[in-house]
Amino acid sequence: MAESKEQIPPIPPGWDYNPAAWSQRIPIVVLAIIGMFIALYLGLYQLDIISSVWEPFFGDGSITILNSKVSHVLPIPDAILGAIGYFIDALTGIIGGTRRWRTMPWITIVFGFAVGPLGVVSIMLVVFQPVLFDAWCTLCLASAVISVAMIGPAMDEVLASLQYMQRVKRSGQSTWKAFWGIKEEVLKVA
Repeated sequence: MAESKEQIPPIPPGWDYNPAAWSQRIPIVVLAIIGMFIALYLGLYQLDIISSVWEPFFGDGSITILNSKVSHVLPIPDAILGAIGYFIDALTGIIGGTRRWRTMPWITIVFGFAVGPLGVVSIMLVVFQPVLFDAWCTLCLASAVISVAMIGPAMDEVLASLQYMQRVKRSGQSTWKAFWGIKEEVLKVA
């Protein structure tokens, strides 16, 4: 017989806290929403919808960075892609309950894939600013800080899901079913 929701432990075995708890995920979602608005604002400039961008510290640095060839390498400006990435971060951060590390491993993995690469790309773009353009962009830097701040907490939940999947595999049960949250007849893996 399948376990009821009450029998599913909220905290992964060996952990002191639940990485899928709302107290862990809401800050990530809030950061993602702030990052999305920053990226949308920068993207509106890149799409010529607004004529200037706020830059309190680096003179024309934001203009230099936002009009660079790197930011327009793809058909869509990089800030718009960043806004889409942040939206996916926020969306995948709110889907599922506090036991999703076990009941929905697929969403935690998608969450990790959404948060992790965005942080890596942000770091890369920050390095490009002084190296390639001898310029800085305040809001670009703020966006990068947000991306990097989201990585650790998001990866904790991914790790909990991967550990769960490993326990499922060791028990001889279907990792495919466990990944998609499909209950098996007897599921005794915590």
